[in-house]
Amino acid sequence: MKMLDYLYENDLVRFETGTEDWKEAISLSCQNMIEKEIITETYVKEIIECVETHGAYIVLIPGVAMPHSTDKSEGVLGTGIGFTKFDQDIEFEVGNPDKSAKLFFTLAAKNHDEHCNNISRLSNMLMHEGVVEDLMEMNSMEDFTAIKEKYKDVVEEE
Repeated sequence: MKMLDYLYENDLVRFETGTEDWKEAISLSCQNMIEKEIITETYVKEIIECVETHGAYIVLIPGVAMPHSTDKSEGVLGTGIGFTKFDQDIEFEVGNPDKSAKLFFTLAAKNHDEHCNNISRLSNMLMHEGVVEDLMEMNSMEDFTAIKEKYKDVVEEE
């Protein structure tokens, strides 16, 4: 299944406003997955602790973050990816625009293979020309649906 279809069909797309604090942004980016019982608050705390310990490693490229922790977490109940689009940049390192993000793809997996597969699928989607830029510009589910349609023929390896 294509990543954008997966996010849409599983109701894992969220739009957020009004936070500049990265910890709150991570928490907000996890809410859909908590509501769907894919993760618990324990996992959210682990993600925040990992960023505090290891720095802004979750910012893959400027504008895109991939909050995640270990597949060994007791806070992971299932495997999934949630997507949150913030209306402003969330700074992980003050004054470093390369470590800011608006697009959060939160990953959770019950085992290492599923975790690697999710990272691979997400990376393949994000590397397709224009996807990140289009996601950055969207502001609504209507916009998301249009982007999903625009890239419907993009082949993603699983």
